[in-house]
Amino acid sequence: MNTKRLEAVLSTFASNVVQEAKNNLQRDVNKYGDNKAGGDLYNTMTYNVQTEKDFFLVDFLMEPYGKFVDKGVQGKTSTYPASALSDFRYGSGTGPKGGLKKGVTEWLNKKKFQWRTELGRFMSYETMSWLIARSIYNKGIEANHFFTKPFDQLLTDLPKEMVEGFFLDIEEAIILGQKK
Repeated sequence: MNTKRLEAVLSTFASNVVQEAKNNLQRDVNKYGDNKAGGDLYNTMTYNVQTEKDFFLVDFLMEPYGKFVDKGVQGKTSTYPASALSDFRYGSGTGPKGGLKKGVTEWLNKKKFQWRTELGRFMSYETMSWLIARSIYNKGIEANHFFTKPFDQLLTDLPKEMVEGFFLDIEEAIILGQKK
């Protein structure tokens, strides 16, 4: 049976989720008024709808760190309220040793900014990455639900739209006399 309408409903759902998630990333502003989105997560967000004989599969693809940004990460000594229910936690021993500091160092080198000491000298990237990594490790990462919110919101209307699309596909199959 031809299921083009059902496929179109799933594709529209996935496209809308990705677009809303990207919009949420662009709206996410830090306390200094700067947009936090650097582009990598935004640019890699996409979807893929796979159709097989007996099932449909919708994959949402993004940078691996997207799940940490969305769900947040609990800190070792304290945590943000939005991240309290997160499955991810610093100090659990599941991540690679030194991975956080390495990631922060790469981010600092990419952004090319440096703090100054009390004497007015520039801090080294090594010192800055250690300070930032220690703070993130202890406090965690606040969840912003850039993906979860649009997914949950759009998922509420999906069953109704899927049924409508499926009925239209069945109706077309009956009218045109399509065989299995």
